[in-house]
Amino acid sequence: MTIPNPAAMEFFLTRRSRPARLLRPPVPSEAELMPILTAAARVPDHGKLEPWRFLVLEKPALTRLAGLARTRGEEMGVTPDRLDKDVAQFADASLIVAVVMVPRPTDKAPEVEQTLSAGAACLTLLNAALASGWDACWLTGWHVHDPAFARGALGLAEGERVAGLVHIGTAASAPPERPRPDVGAITTWVRE
Repeated sequence: MTIPNPAAMEFFLTRRSRPARLLRPPVPSEAELMPILTAAARVPDHGKLEPWRFLVLEKPALTRLAGLARTRGEEMGVTPDRLDKDVAQFADASLIVAVVMVPRPTDKAPEVEQTLSAGAACLTLLNAALASGWDACWLTGWHVHDPAFARGALGLAEGERVAGLVHIGTAASAPPERPRPDVGAITTWVRE
């Protein structure tokens, strides 16, 4: 049996994301971000396939992506309100780590397990940023799920897709606590 880690358990029981719109500089430096990325790479990965990679998007890249998202959204007929919100996700950000799902053709692990591993990398990245004293939020959006935008703006290869955009920075304020799931209502005990 492993040794209990009450501090880690307390972190998981109280952790909370910050809305991306509240995140501002300062953001982690490259040296500060590397341990966070290293933690994110320590997720379950059946077959040791590394079915994910990281794109660290800094302010100049985010400004470029905001313009490309606006152009692509207009081409797609995205409503102005939605378009403004999704463009702001890039324009207002100072640092985003995109977790890119990279499916590997193999018999070792089905693609669904590789997808779940990429999702685990997103959550571990988020939690590692929070545990390191940063504020963070995990988002996606139509833009990263649009193959034309993902290939043209982010340089994704055929078959790759964005599992999550993890915004990291410093929040000026904290929103009120939100309601959490009633664990008893969503848990079934199978004893026989």
